[in-house]
Formats: sequence, structure tokens, C-alpha cells
Amino acid sequence: LPITLGVFLNSYYDVKFSPVGMVFATLGVLVTSLYQVWVGAKQHELQVNSMQLLYYQAPMSSAVLLCVIPFFEPVFGEGGIFGPWTLSAVIMVLLSGIIAFMVNLSIYWIIGNTSPVTYNMFGHFKFCITLLGGCVLFKDPLSLNQGLGILCTLMGILAYTHFKLSEQEGSKSKLAQRP
Repeated sequence: LPITLGVFLNSYYDVKFSPVGMVFATLGVLVTSLYQVWVGAKQHELQVNSMQLLYYQAPMSSAVLLCVIPFFEPVFGEGGIFGPWTLSAVIMVLLSGIIAFMVNLSIYWIIGNTSPVTYNMFGHFKFCITLLGGCVLFKDPLSLNQGLGILCTLMGILAYTHFKLSEQEGSKSKLAQRP
């Protein structure tokens, strides 16, 4: 509850809401949730580590993208996939691919070793650090309500971490007491 309230406060006072945006945000949350649960379930079902799951998933994702890209990106000519590319554009695409690989690997590693909920806690923590970093490094304005939202979110993450660690210690002590 504190995390939801904190994220809501940050989003409400930072972004302008619209009905169409709410529809897309809801769809994004649903798709992301399903994907994260699927990653955790498949990783445990197939008994694979994060690198192995990424190895099997990446070719399928590439095939889907090859079918979808022509509908959203120009294929030939200036700015097209098969058009002329500058060296800086090639370097940026390669860097983007490397970063995407590392992000996916970290997603699979965190979900495989913990849970989709814990991965979302990392995401909310990153969101708070990003807002605070923008305020400190780039002097972005931070309203009182956003500050309260960040504080509320961080307190919720701290509470979640405390309860998860307590739960793990309780299960370890029960295992240690078995004859």
C-alpha cells in the first residue's frame, strides 16, 4: 500500500493524466506483470539459469520483431532499416543492443533468484533514485508531494525487504530445528 501510494503521488504530480494514457498504462502494467510471472514460472519449470533462459528467448523475440518492424519503421530509403547508416548510428544500435541484453539478463537473474514482486521493488527503488538524481544532478524541481511520494515508496520498499528477510530467517530456523 505505501509503495502504490508513493508511486501514485510521484506520477500524479509529475505527469499529466489523460484517459488514453491511462488505458495504455493499464495495458502496459498487465503485459509487464504477465511477462514477469511467465519468466519466473518458465525459469523454475525448465530448471534453467538466467543466461540459459535468455539464450532460448532471444531468437524468438528477434523473429517476432522481424515480422513487426516493417509496420512501424521505414524499410528502405533515408532513415530506413536498409538505408544508408552512419558509423555513429551503427555504434548507437550496437550499444542499445548490449544494454538491452544486460537489462534482460538482470531481469531474469533477479526474478529467477527471488520473485517478480521483488523485481518490481527494484524497479520502484530505481524510479525513486532517478527522481532524486534528477533533482540533485540536474536541479529538476521536486514538489513537496513528490518528495512525500518518494519517501512513502522507499518506506514501503524497506518494509517489504524487512518482512521478506524475516520470512527467510524464520524458514531457516525451522529447517535448523528439524532432527
